Amino acid sequence: MHRCRYRSLIVLLSTLGVGASGCRPATFLAGAAISQSAPWRADRSGPGRWTFDGLDPRVPPRIRPGCYASATRSVHFVDAGHLGPHSYRFKWSERNGIAYTCRGGHIDIAHVRKAADCAGYLAAVILGHLERGQTSLQCKLIEPSVYFVALTPPPDWDCLDEVERERIARQVSSRLGRYLAFTALTWHEILTWFGYRPRPHVSEFPSAFSWEDTYSNLLGIHIAAAALDDRSSAFGEAVTRALQQQLEELGGQPADVARQAAEAVRGAWYSANWLGTTIRMRNLDLGLDDGHVTPSLVPSLAVCEGARPHPLAVPSLDSLSDYGFSGKVEIDAKVWELAKILKVLEAAGSPRTERLDPAIHFPLIMNHISASIACTEGLAEMPPERQE
Repeated sequence: MHRCRYRSLIVLLSTLGVGASGCRPATFLAGAAISQSAPWRADRSGPGRWTFDGLDPRVPPRIRPGCYASATRSVHFVDAGHLGPHSYRFKWSERNGIAYTCRGGHIDIAHVRKAADCAGYLAAVILGHLERGQTSLQCKLIEPSVYFVALTPPPDWDCLDEVERERIARQVSSRLGRYLAFTALTWHEILTWFGYRPRPHVSEFPSAFSWEDTYSNLLGIHIAAAALDDRSSAFGEAVTRALQQQLEELGGQPADVARQAAEAVRGAWYSANWLGTTIRMRNLDLGLDDGHVTPSLVPSLAVCEGARPHPLAVPSLDSLSDYGFSGKVEIDAKVWELAKILKVLEAAGSPRTERLDPAIHFPLIMNHISASIACTEGLAEMPPERQE
């Protein structure tokens, strides 16, 4: 009990010690100090025989605050080729901050790592349920929202031998974990747009769908896919390799280029003063039209002349059908901002509901956000390459 009180005090002091800055590290040291024990868990069973090396379904991902991709105070720019080893648990050798890639634009490395860990953690949770014969589950990440998952296995599922069931379960868990992680991270962006504040005294609205967020999250999801398929090493080691490979393929640049790219869009994509940073460029691409998210590239950056954006595929529940499964995901919001969101959905003609279905409700919500930006800011929310 005393230990929990001390941890709460650390969180409070760290939160109060951070002002309005370009980086959002309010809980960094606190998150590093707090052990990764599960604060909430629907199922308290330990890991069984079916596991992903380096992942424990009882240990949720740790906190990794991100940064704006702006050349403002407290923003740390990093060399895309020297990011240190990834660690699911806290490790000082990890280098996080804003990188720049010629084909992926600005990348928030903390977001990438967080997304990879979320996908890995959720895959481990789902795999444990499938081993125990459970096809429905509840899970959550950082926000209070709870995700309800219902899986329908193929008719012959119980007739398969254990080796084959485990093989399929690993693939289904990986795909569903990635879908859930991307859904949860997108839900976080939606909630902050509608005013949700993890820290009551600090608004995260400026960062909602900022130009690097969604692509960085999705890049982490793709890295998790490679890591979960890698049976030769533990998850953290596999993420380290996949992260390096992905950034090389995207044309990763040194830290000074990342800063130059941010300076190049000052005044157009963002502005800053002593009160804080205002983000003007939002990338609302969730792949709802073509199944891919296209990054926002800084125009006229000499070192990346001629580079074209590299879209990333968005995870889908439909991919479960490759193994005879189908699935449904619903969100029990459990936040005050739900009232505003329900009004938006009702205005769009959606019947009132207690839980949200991302496949149905996210497009309606994003249409509202896009229209709001067009009316109030008059700025493009999509990368220039998608507006031809």
